Amino acid sequence: MSEPLLELTAAGLHCPRGDFFIDPWEPVERAVITHGHGDHAAPGSAHYLAPVAGRAILAKRLATETGPPALETMGYGETRRIGEVEVSFHPAGHVLGSAQIRLEHRGQVWVVTGDYKRAPDPTCAPFAPVRCHTLITEATFALPVYRWPDPAAVAEDLWGWWQANAAAGRASLLYAYSLGKAQRILAELTRFTDQTVYTHGAVEALVELYREEGVSMLPTLPVQDEPPGTEWAGRLVLAPPSVRRSRWLRRFGDHRTAFASGWMRLRATRKRRGLDRGFVLSDHADWPALLRTVEESEAERVLCTHGSAAALARFLREERGLDAAALQTRFTGEEGAA
Repeated sequence: MSEPLLELTAAGLHCPRGDFFIDPWEPVERAVITHGHGDHAAPGSAHYLAPVAGRAILAKRLATETGPPALETMGYGETRRIGEVEVSFHPAGHVLGSAQIRLEHRGQVWVVTGDYKRAPDPTCAPFAPVRCHTLITEATFALPVYRWPDPAAVAEDLWGWWQANAAAGRASLLYAYSLGKAQRILAELTRFTDQTVYTHGAVEALVELYREEGVSMLPTLPVQDEPPGTEWAGRLVLAPPSVRRSRWLRRFGDHRTAFASGWMRLRATRKRRGLDRGFVLSDHADWPALLRTVEESEAERVLCTHGSAAALARFLREERGLDAAALQTRFTGEEGAA
C-alpha cells in the first residue's frame, strides 16, 4: 500500500507531501480550512487557504489582536499544487463557504469531507460527491436513529409555532447556532412571511456577512438596539444556545423556547435542556446520507471522525466489507453547528 497522504499529529491532520495541515487545532505554518466553525478554523496559523465563498466568515473568525489572517482563497473545483500534492475544494453543503478537500499525489486521491450535509439549504452550495481512494468522513450523527425530516416541513412547523405563540401573546425564543443554522432558518422562513426577526449580536454579525454574499433572508434587527420596555409578545428572537438560562433572557417576559438542531431528534435531549419545543434541523449528514456518501465516493478505505466514528467504522467493516477505522481527533462533533 502506498504511503498515506495524511497523518494525525498533535496539531491535527498533516500532509507530509505538501507540508500543510487540514483544519489544525494548533497554530501551524500552513493551514487548509474546510469552513469557518471554531472546531475547524483556529486562529494563529501563519498562512491559510480556504474556499472563496467563506472568505468573509474566516477573515472574521481568524482575526487576532495583531490583525487579519494571511488568507488565500480558491473557488470550488480550482486546483493548486502545494509541494507534491494537487489540492482542490468541492462543496460540502454544510454552511456558506464550506468545502470538502481533495488531495491527489501520483494517482492516489484522498478526500476530507469536513462537516457536510446532503439536505437542501438555500444559503449555501449543495454537496457534490467526490470519488477517491481514501475518504475521511465526519460521523457526528452516525447512528441509525438519526434520520432527518424534510427541511421544508420543519420550517413550516417552526412558522406555526411562532404564530401560535403570537396568538397567545408570547414571544418565541429560538436557539440556533450563530453560523449556518440561524441564517438557514431566516432563509427558509421567507416562504411564509416578510416579518422582521430579532437577533442576538453574535447571530446578527454573521447574518450581515451572509447578506453581503447575496443570500436572501428575512429582515433582522439586533435585540440590543430595542429600547428598554419593548413589548416582545409576538416576535421571534434568534439566539445562540450559549445564552440559555442567562440574564439576557429576562427582557422577553412571557416567552416559549425552542432549539433547532439534529440533537432534537432525541426527545430525552430536549427534556434535559428544559425546552418547550425541539425542531429537528441539522447542518450535518444523517445516517442514510453518510452511507450514501461513502458509497458514492467509491472509496476503498474510510476513516471516520467526530461523533459516532467508531460505530460508523464498525458498520462499514461488518456490513459493507470496507477497510474502515475511527480517526480520533481533538473535537467530538458537538463543537460545530449541529
